[in-house]
Parts: sequence; structure tokens; C-alpha cells
Amino acid sequence: MKLTPQDYDDFLRGLKERILSAQVKAALSVNRELVLLYWYIGREILTRQQQQGWGAKVIDKLAADLRQAFPQMKGFSARNLKYVRAFAQAYPDEEFVQQLVAQIPWGHNVRILDAVKDSEERKWYVEQTIQYGWSRNILVHQIESGLYHRQGKAVTNFDRTLPKPQSELAQQLLKDPYNFDFLSLGEEAQERDLEKALIEQIRKFLLELGVGFAFMGSQYHLEVGDQDFYIDLLFYHVRLRCYVVIDLKIEEFKPEFSGKMSFYVSAVDDLLRHPDDKPTIGMILCKTKNQTIVEYALRDMNKPIGVSTYQLRDALPEQLQGSLPTIEQLEAQLEALNLDID
Repeated sequence: MKLTPQDYDDFLRGLKERILSAQVKAALSVNRELVLLYWYIGREILTRQQQQGWGAKVIDKLAADLRQAFPQMKGFSARNLKYVRAFAQAYPDEEFVQQLVAQIPWGHNVRILDAVKDSEERKWYVEQTIQYGWSRNILVHQIESGLYHRQGKAVTNFDRTLPKPQSELAQQLLKDPYNFDFLSLGEEAQERDLEKALIEQIRKFLLELGVGFAFMGSQYHLEVGDQDFYIDLLFYHVRLRCYVVIDLKIEEFKPEFSGKMSFYVSAVDDLLRHPDDKPTIGMILCKTKNQTIVEYALRDMNKPIGVSTYQLRDALPEQLQGSLPTIEQLEAQLEALNLDID
């Protein structure tokens, strides 16, 4: 049988996918062993400093000796050995390191050590990095934006309007506040200006929303009772398996906003929702909100609705503005594993 160009292309594509998969697995295996090696070295340094009174200068001597013995290996600088010691001090449980921390690159671990001091918060960022495959730049951005403290903080009625575990998952996916540091809008900006700016920066907007949001359109048209209605932003969440309606407000939350959102959610459920889809979720994004008023407004609503606020660049601390990553950095989702620092 003659080999056709299509057969060969399919064969070559299959081989490339297999080789790439093998490369990724090999890189992850190497990274795991490297992280475990660093943890062991750090633990030994700590043990001898605590039990035998070795001073801080031993790290400089150890760095010089290890570099001489293993000139082809990076990671034995005095600076990195100090990180190694801090790493072992932060994670004293070897099993925890093996099962979780060793699954992310060393460079990621260093960034978490530098920026996060609370042990539970560190664990959370490690787990999120594993789950979503964050590059180092994305990880840094999420830490600097305070994602740990914002995730799952929206005021919602999901516990009363959605079944478990859908309600818990939906709650965790919504943040408060949302960080729109990539936008610069004047005091006179209108809601359409905010919507237009978010669409123009859709990649950054999707990054802030989180993994799983698929953009369906802005000013999405719905015809209800022979009248035209337009949804500010419509998304579909692939993990929740449902539509997500977003209504943008450039003012403080008002109780009537929830009634309008309930209408939109009902319309999307009837006109767009597939029988296999989960119930549509509504999200109201406001400039500010009074928590008590939001809770009263959502109490008797039978549609799942969440209310969050957002922050623009001008509202961010000056020191944070200077450290924000560029769009090129944010798009580096497929950054090659950098297993070492020197």
C-alpha cells in the first residue's frame, strides 16, 4: 500500500505529540528530583546549624566546594543555597514536599518563598500553580494582585440557588474585588467605556476572570416579548458547564440591579441554555458595594447571582503599579520550565 502525504502527515504529527509528551514528563521528573535534592541539602544545613552551631558563613564555603565538585551544575551559588535552607525551613514535612511542592519548578518555589509568608497561603498558590499550569510570570502576577485574599469573596446566593457541589465551585470562581489594573479610565467614564476597554484588553480580562471562561460576546442580543435586550458581557464557563452573564456598573450597587440581572439570567436559561447545561449564573460588577444591602437584595432571589467590585489602575498602590507585568509576560503561559536559578 502506497504511503500518501496525508498518512505521513498524520504519522509525523502523532510522533511529535508523543515526543513532546515524553519531553514534558522527563522535565517534570527532573524538576521533582531537583526540588527534593534542594530540600535535602537545605534540611542538612539547618540540622547542622541548629545542632552543631554552624554559622552563616558555612553557606559560602559550601557553595564554593559544591561548585568545584560539580562545575557543570547550576544552583550551588551562596544565594541559591540560602533559598534552599529557607525552603527546608518553610516545608519541614518531607512527604508534603514530595506530594505537592516538588510538582512545581524551583523558580516558582523561590517566588512563593519570597512573596508569601503564611503557610496556608503558600500551599494554596502551589496547588493553583499545579492545577492551572501557571508560568512563573503568571504566578507572580497572581500573588501581587492578592488573588488568595480575593478568590471566592463575592457576595452571592449560590448556597440557596445552586445544588452542591456546583454552588461551592461557582463561589470559589468569583473574586472580590476584581483587579482591572490594566485599564486607565477617567472620572467621567461611562459603563460603555468600561465595557469597551475590557473588550479591547480581552486577554488580560480573561486572565483576571480565571481559567475556564469562554467569551461569547458583548452587548449580546436577546429578544424577549418582541423587545430587544442587550447583555453587557456573556461568557460560558467550561468547568461549570453554564453561561455566565456579567452586568457592568460604574457606581455603587443598588438593589434594583439584582432584579435586572435575574431577568437576564432567566432569559438566557430559556433562550440559550442547552438541556445539558447547568443553571446560568449572573455576576454584577460594581465600583463599590454595601455588603448588607447586597445580602438583602439577593436574599429572596431564586436565580444564582453574585456581586463583586473592581479596582482600576488609578486605585492601586503606587508601588504595586510599578511591579505589574507586561502583556508579553502575562501571555507567557507556555514558558519553558526553568528548573534552576544561580
